[in-house]
Amino acid sequence: MESWIKESLKEPLTSVGLLIIRVTVGLTMALLHGWPKLANFSERTETFADPLGLGSTVSLVLAMGAEFFCSLLLVVGLFSRAAAVPLLFTMFVIVFLVQAGNDLAGTSRELALVFGFCYLTLIFTGPGRFSLDHLLMKRKQTDE
Repeated sequence: MESWIKESLKEPLTSVGLLIIRVTVGLTMALLHGWPKLANFSERTETFADPLGLGSTVSLVLAMGAEFFCSLLLVVGLFSRAAAVPLLFTMFVIVFLVQAGNDLAGTSRELALVFGFCYLTLIFTGPGRFSLDHLLMKRKQTDE
């Protein structure tokens, strides 16, 4: 079967797709989940879920760090694979510990699964050509 996409366009289009995933998922997580935790940190420290038994404050710091700071790294494509790991772990904790008793469809579990699979995809694929990771790798290769 002949492909309808020219061979020379496959890699750039893949990189555009990865850019769209990184920016969409990264900004959504950072602005809708990470930023509220950061902005209301002191109000949430005592009541935040502690599914790993580390204490509410530590759990909040870990979730906030992943959801805000790691998401921003994904948006710009810097340390992308490494940044996706704590995000994937956070989604794992939400799905299997925090929201374990809730139905899957239409809940936080469903959303965490979608985010989680996006992070897993980025761990396997990397950020693509349109990222700081790619720029730094290219620069490193020209220096050698």
